[in-house]
Amino acid sequence: MASFNTITFEHKDRVALVTLNRPESLNALNAETMAEIAALFAELDRHPEVAVTVLTGEGRAFAAGADIKEMGPQTFSDVYLTDMFAGWDGFAASRKPIIAAVNGFALGGGCELAMMCDLIIASDKAKFGQPEIKLGVTPGMGGSIRLTKAVGKAKAMDMVLTGRMIDAAEADRIGLVSRVVPHDTLMEEAMKAASEIASYSLPSLMAAKEMVGRALELPTTEGVRFERRLFQGLFGTKDQKEGMEAFTEKRAPKFIDA
Repeated sequence: MASFNTITFEHKDRVALVTLNRPESLNALNAETMAEIAALFAELDRHPEVAVTVLTGEGRAFAAGADIKEMGPQTFSDVYLTDMFAGWDGFAASRKPIIAAVNGFALGGGCELAMMCDLIIASDKAKFGQPEIKLGVTPGMGGSIRLTKAVGKAKAMDMVLTGRMIDAAEADRIGLVSRVVPHDTLMEEAMKAASEIASYSLPSLMAAKEMVGRALELPTTEGVRFERRLFQGLFGTKDQKEGMEAFTEKRAPKFIDA
């Protein structure tokens, strides 16, 4: 595994922990961070000993947005020709489950990064927002569409047009996060959830992530058909046989990811 400048990485028992590590800038997401995250998660998708990843931030923030100092001087030609933020598409396309453990501020690009993950477990001290309007721009990493799909038009318009922050309780109430836990137990709860997920068969985890993701894109009839085909395909795995035999024999299954 390569070394990184803006993130840290460790893994144990099929669970990886990735930490955004620029606490002096509240983990602002610069181009280097984007490149390192994209490279690492592409490798994690191929890593045979990792089934699920927890993503969090060092210090007071998950990520307080894109790096304004880096972006500010750039022109339209700069951002258009380089297709600014396109590097995040690779992270969003990760095939294995990702849990965002949001420990503090998740603003702008930080909120968008959390929404690219599959579960958001938030500290009760977490804050979410899309404040780009205050800088004369708009969300640019998928915030408008992912936020609207997560919380609906009314709340998304409220957050995007006013730029206001919401606390963890409101984020939970409107469906932006999966669960809220006490701040001091955030990482314990996130790692516990990751360990539970990691105990299951990787083919079924990847299929489940894919079908739920596609549910946002497909009409109901096509979505049901897509779900059914993935479900049927899992009958070609050894883990399906083991899981169902273990159930009938009243024992814990021993999955082998095959």
